[in-house]
Amino acid sequence: MPTEILMPALSPTMEEGTLAKWLVKEGDEVSSGDLLAEIETDKATMEFEAVDEGTIGKLLIAEGTEGVKVNTPIAVLLEEGESADDIDASAEPKSAPASSGAAPAEASDQTAPAQGYGRGSGPEKAPDTPAPAAPTDAKGERIFASPLARRIAAQKGVDLASVTGSGPHGRIVKADVDSAQPGKAAAPAKTEAKSEAAPAAASATVAPAGPSTETVLKMYQTREFEEVKLDGMRKTIAARLTEAKQTIPHFYLRRDIRLDALLKFRGELNKKLESRGVKLSVNDFIIKASALALQAVPDANAVWAGDRVLKLKPSDVAVAVAIEGGLFTPVLKDAEMKSLSALSTEMKDLATRARDRKLAPDEYQGGSFAISNLGMFGIDNFDAVINPPHGGILAVGAGVKKPVVGEDGELTSATVMSVTLSVDHRVIDGALGAQLLDQIVQNLENPMVMLA
Repeated sequence: MPTEILMPALSPTMEEGTLAKWLVKEGDEVSSGDLLAEIETDKATMEFEAVDEGTIGKLLIAEGTEGVKVNTPIAVLLEEGESADDIDASAEPKSAPASSGAAPAEASDQTAPAQGYGRGSGPEKAPDTPAPAAPTDAKGERIFASPLARRIAAQKGVDLASVTGSGPHGRIVKADVDSAQPGKAAAPAKTEAKSEAAPAAASATVAPAGPSTETVLKMYQTREFEEVKLDGMRKTIAARLTEAKQTIPHFYLRRDIRLDALLKFRGELNKKLESRGVKLSVNDFIIKASALALQAVPDANAVWAGDRVLKLKPSDVAVAVAIEGGLFTPVLKDAEMKSLSALSTEMKDLATRARDRKLAPDEYQGGSFAISNLGMFGIDNFDAVINPPHGGILAVGAGVKKPVVGEDGELTSATVMSVTLSVDHRVIDGALGAQLLDQIVQNLENPMVMLA
C-alpha cells in the first residue's frame, strides 16, 4: 500500500512551513537517509530526509508552496511491486493545502513527527495485513488514527474510541495503542498539556489586535507606499513579541557598569591569544559574566512553565543575533563551564550560521536568560522584550566616556556601559533580580574573577 510522506515538524513549535525545493523527482528511488526536500521554517532552511526506502510515486505539493501545514501529505512513496496506479485518488493534492488545520486522515506512523525524521528511533515495519477502515465514535465522527495504529488495535482488540491520541492534533499513533489494554483506554499522554494550552489559546484570540488590514489600507490609500510581504520569521516574531508584552509582567532594573578594568584586561588577553587566532569581544565577557551570575543566584536561573517555574542547573544563555529580515537567539549551553576563548569561538560560529539560517532547532531553542547588545549601534540604553519562557533578558548599551566620582571623591572620567535587566515578575521578584544584576556588574567590573 503506498505510503504518504507528510510535512514534517522540524521543531517543537513548527505549525507550517514552505516547501522550498524538491531534491527528488517522481520515479526516483530513495533509501533511508536520502535527502528529499528543503523545508523553510520560521527560523531556518532545513533538509528533510527519508526514513523508508521505495520509489517516489507522486509529488503532491509543488516546490515553493508556502504555508504547508505540518502533517499535510506532500508526496507518495511506493513500495516494491507498486505503481502509480496504486495511488488512491484521495492522495491528490488539495487546492489549498494550508487552509485546514485538521490532521490528514491517512498519515502513517512512518512519517509522524514523533517517530523518525530526527525524532527518536526509526519506525517499526508495519504488519503486512491491510489497515482496517477508519473507525468512528458513538456520534458517528471519524477517529483519527494512523494505519499502523489501526492494525495493531485490531490485532489486540483495542477499542480506538477509548484511546486518547498523543500524536499531532490528537491523532492516535502506535505508542498509544501499545500502552492500551483490550477494551480499556490508553493513558492520556497529552490531555493535561492540551487542557492547559486551551486557556492560553483562548486568551490570545480575545487580545486586542489593533486596526484591521482593511482599515489601515484605507487610511493610507491616498499615499504612495510599498507592501512588504511578511515571511514566516517576521510573522513568528510579531506573534511571540505581542504575546510576551501582553502576557508577561515585565519590570526593569538598570545599572551603570565601569568598563575600564575589563577593557584593559581584554586587551592583555587578546595579545596573548593572538597566536591562536582568538580575539575576545566585550560581548564574550558579558556572556560569561551572565552565566556565572546565574550560578551565583540559582533561583534566578529559571523559566516560566505555565503553572510552575523550572529552575535550571546549567547556565544556558541565549544571545540575540540580527539577521536579514529578523532575529535569531542561538543558545550557548553550559556557558558557565566554558572558557572565554571557547565561548568566543562558539558564538562566532552560531552567529555565522544564524545569518545563513543554518541553525538546528536545538541550537536556538531553550535557555533561561538572554542578552541583547545594541551598543555597537551607538544605543546608550533600551528596554528589551523577554523571549518566553525565559525569566529575563539583559539589554546592553554602548560603552561611552563619562564623568564619574572616583573612590577618593575626585571627579574623573571612565568608560561606562548602561544595562537594563528586563525581568518576568512571575519568575523573579525585585530583590532577586537586583541580586542577579549586581552579580553581573561585579563580574564585569572585576573580570579577573571570571577566570577563577
